[in-house]
Amino acid sequence: MDSHGAAFPELNSWSSDWKSIKVAVVGLGKTGFSVADTLKELGSELLVVAESGEIEILDILEVLGIEFLVDPDSEKLSAAVAGYQPDLLIVSPGVAPTSQLVRQALLEGIPIWTDVDLAWRLRDRFIPNQEWICITGTNGKTTTAEITESMLLASGVRAVACGNIGKPILDCIRDPAEFEVLVVELSSFQLHYLESIEPFSSVVLNIANDHLDWHGGFEPYRAAKGRIYSKTKVACVYNLEDPVTEQLVEAAEVQDGARAVGFGLGTPARSNVGYVEDLLVDRAFLEERADKALEIASLQDLSSFGVLTPHLLSNIAAATALARSYGVPPAACRKALREFEISPHRIQLIAEVTGVRYINDSKATNAHAAAASLRSFESVVWILGGLLKGADISDLIGQFAPRLRGAVVIGVDRVAIKQAFAELAPSVPVIEIEGSGEVMSQAVSSAASLASPGDVVLLAPAAASMDQFKNYQDRGESFAKAVHNLSVGEK
Repeated sequence: MDSHGAAFPELNSWSSDWKSIKVAVVGLGKTGFSVADTLKELGSELLVVAESGEIEILDILEVLGIEFLVDPDSEKLSAAVAGYQPDLLIVSPGVAPTSQLVRQALLEGIPIWTDVDLAWRLRDRFIPNQEWICITGTNGKTTTAEITESMLLASGVRAVACGNIGKPILDCIRDPAEFEVLVVELSSFQLHYLESIEPFSSVVLNIANDHLDWHGGFEPYRAAKGRIYSKTKVACVYNLEDPVTEQLVEAAEVQDGARAVGFGLGTPARSNVGYVEDLLVDRAFLEERADKALEIASLQDLSSFGVLTPHLLSNIAAATALARSYGVPPAACRKALREFEISPHRIQLIAEVTGVRYINDSKATNAHAAAASLRSFESVVWILGGLLKGADISDLIGQFAPRLRGAVVIGVDRVAIKQAFAELAPSVPVIEIEGSGEVMSQAVSSAASLASPGDVVLLAPAAASMDQFKNYQDRGESFAKAVHNLSVGEK
């Protein structure tokens, strides 16, 4: 049986006999721990293996009486799992298909799940008819999930955003708050392994090159994203400005009655959500959609979002389509949009100093996300670089060179970036920040020296952060602190 087969059809409820199976859990971050904790409560026989684990989590496993092995040697982990002879392998999303444990399980016909597969079977823990609204895409997933959640909450629905957003889905399944709707952010990693779920509505926000090393190429990555539409019940939401997302809907096996609903920045045709001048409108979820549109909100209602970039307006339209598919009234959508606070590190205005705006988009960890930022501003001093993970950002540099007042390059992969500037944008001034000391402070000072009133200094690294920072949040906070110090110095 491969990882996408219908394994254990009898285990389809919280009340099923989960004591009947032996499970090996791979990975011990938030996700892996939530799986182990849940299976322990269900009474399954359990072994947890991981290359690393925090002391606090290992202590809890000991208290719970869960058997575990933590060892950086993957050979030892594989041997332990082979000796354990599990009926089922549940992997954390980051565990690559090329890992020895995964290859070994496939060879032996052991089914492979993620926490999402387990949660789908346990979703009747408190609510027998709990629905899932599922969201994926290369960029914008978290913001779209948070907006959708806020719209559902504004209409009185007990909803929560979870999954890849950072809140383990199993914690929400087991929460006595009894959530009626889970807004589930799904990564391509989770979708790759996904066995079978039936979303109420689903969306692929956009598709661009990302995680190609993990998936082994663009086609497997694209196919993984498209799996989100499979068996969708009500609405398959797609991006009118990204033809690949529509192709994925067309190729999907959906449930009878499921509709394709487009979202975009232009005037919407029938069955779409979009914008007419300064109004967000719905032409999908009303009886008279052939010749009428419902007003959802004005751009003025969106003032709490700060910088209204095209990428953000696109995410707002997608969230509106998902919320409206569930029957959220226009007034509740508008209320949620008026009160929404966007999460930090996503095209976040930090300050304006001597006529220059400083924008933190540390969450732009790949070229597609950085492009969305760069497209939003006319004259930019761009702070970029970090861990490229094999990605080539030359096209990005060539495409946006006309908008660049200058560039400040940080991170371990500086050489490749500097070379791309020399070849594709030789007229753009480039400052390289060497060393690993006060990297961001130096970067911001250098950017300020290149900027003129009316410019934007934009942190949109197009790279991962772990070479010089703990994570993208740490990188964004360092940027904000450096900007603050700059503004204090100006006073």
